[in-house]
Amino acid sequence: MKRPDSTAVVVAALALATAGCTITVNSHSEVAREEKKFTVDGRPDLRVATFDGAIEIQSWDRPYVLVEIEKRGPSKESIDALQVISEQKGRLIDVEVKAPRTETYSGIGLHRTASARLIVNLPRQSDVRARSGDGSIKVDRVSGRVDLQTGDGSIRVADIVGDLTLETADGSITVDGAEGRLTLDTGDGSVNVSGKLGAIALHTGDGSIVYRAEPGTAMSEPWEITTGDGSVSLYLPPDFSAELDAHTGDGSIRTDLSVKGDGGDRERRTLKARIGNGGKLLRVRTGDGIIRLKSN
Repeated sequence: MKRPDSTAVVVAALALATAGCTITVNSHSEVAREEKKFTVDGRPDLRVATFDGAIEIQSWDRPYVLVEIEKRGPSKESIDALQVISEQKGRLIDVEVKAPRTETYSGIGLHRTASARLIVNLPRQSDVRARSGDGSIKVDRVSGRVDLQTGDGSIRVADIVGDLTLETADGSITVDGAEGRLTLDTGDGSVNVSGKLGAIALHTGDGSIVYRAEPGTAMSEPWEITTGDGSVSLYLPPDFSAELDAHTGDGSIRTDLSVKGDGGDRERRTLKARIGNGGKLLRVRTGDGIIRLKSN
């Protein structure tokens, strides 16, 4: 086989570069850190955001909020160009890292960007709102309103009590040991939830959904569980009660629960029945997948 002429390869590469071809390089040679400390009288209401980077939040036993900003970039200039905005009004705290106004280039056609990771410690009794343009979000041991959103990345929360709202455009969502109310939505990713939740709305555009309801779980509001393409597995306590309305477009429904008034069709793609003593509506939908109902 004839080897390509090296000069031709170089010329082709230059042509791509001059035509506006950009290659993103994730290598970061510079790291800088800064901290923001906020003393709050009462329950903090924290709002943090970064244009690009992960966010990690956990509680501690100290009466103040500490936000560490870890900035990474190809050069000191790229890091210095990041805009960090912080403000406190009473118990309301805002910390945001904005993208630099100018972009950093290194070499012909090479595009190397800076990013900012946020690490937060705060009192357990706190309200949290976190946003990342591109990065994962993780929250541990918080009681309050928790509202998380990322444009591209996974979300993981554990030991949360309160109202949870979780959203990612592309990524999995994992919830461990939660109590209260949960609303979550992922455009593309699996969903795995465990806890004692009275109200849930779970949706994924493409992925499986698993919910393990802990003993003592009771519905305080109707439940809505939907996936465009994937299986749904529900593990429910023996004493659980609900009015079940389950349907799969292309799959089957399998249950080892004791149900009454089976209104399913012959292919068992639809199942309308009473679980336990009945009560609030438990609606389950999948466009293409198996629905499994099991005793936990």
